[in-house]
Amino acid sequence: MPTPPARAAETTSPTPFPPARLVPLSGNGAEDVVIDAEGRVLCGVEDGRILRLDVDRRLEETIADTGGRPLGLEVLPDGRIVVCDAHRGLLRLDPATGAVETLVDMVDDVPLRFCSNATAAADGTIWFTESSSRYDFEHYLGALLEHRPSGRLLRRDPDGRVEVVLDALHFANGVALTSDGSALLFAETNGPRLSRLDLGTGAVTVIADNLPGYPDNISRGADGRFWVAFPTSRNPGLEKLATSPAWVRKLLWSLPDALLPDGPSTTWLMAFDEQGRLEADLQDDRADFHTATGAAEHDGRLHVASPQHRALLVLDLGDVAAGPRRTPAGSTP
Repeated sequence: MPTPPARAAETTSPTPFPPARLVPLSGNGAEDVVIDAEGRVLCGVEDGRILRLDVDRRLEETIADTGGRPLGLEVLPDGRIVVCDAHRGLLRLDPATGAVETLVDMVDDVPLRFCSNATAAADGTIWFTESSSRYDFEHYLGALLEHRPSGRLLRRDPDGRVEVVLDALHFANGVALTSDGSALLFAETNGPRLSRLDLGTGAVTVIADNLPGYPDNISRGADGRFWVAFPTSRNPGLEKLATSPAWVRKLLWSLPDALLPDGPSTTWLMAFDEQGRLEADLQDDRADFHTATGAAEHDGRLHVASPQHRALLVLDLGDVAAGPRRTPAGSTP
């Protein structure tokens, strides 16, 4: 992997972190967050429940239970919700009844191993990622240590047909359609980079390379910008281990999880435009919330999820402006 840019060593952003408050959850481990048509916040927690919240009134309700481990979410045009469940595959939830149906759990007669994030077109086409075809969600660090590109981008057509669009991705993660639906942005956590897939030609272009942190989920925000959550900044030690001899990595993999390397705690969100130019950089070293993995913008606020907490973090974006567009230090547009 390339040497991390200088920005990776910083613990706070050049732009002051906005005012923020915690919104408690009844469960731990919200990995992604989305907003429904009525402005309510949706997230899934580690016990399998899908929660719906009115963050201003501090009201929460459980609308369904997947029976697995929900990760990425996407609200469909008809109000139903796509759920990427790490254990059960790609699901669809009817929030009115709580009914959960399986859309995809096998691809080419092989079970989905690690369904991660999804986005949907107006016609019902669903694009989704599988972070690794070799490691389960609970053992994600194995994929990072092995550094073998086993992630995939897949498409489910309205008629139910599923196609592998791209494979050999380095931990495929967040995915989002551009505003006109002509292209798709996707993140490779172990890239670490953002790429753009032209849906007309099939061409893939890396639009932000050698990022200072490991990108997770992507969501489309206001004014055409895309929010990317970074659970942690780059870890040079982990990256060196990923290119060490196989026996070293196997030895590390035999150690208890608590002894495996991890990145520094941080709360970090970046916004990019459709071409990968940086529009906002918000990072804080707060002690009460870290490891952001998903964010959703609505009505001037950014709702942030983390699998490490029983809460969401709500940022008041206020006057956070795009400012002059620039490319992150060390990246290649």
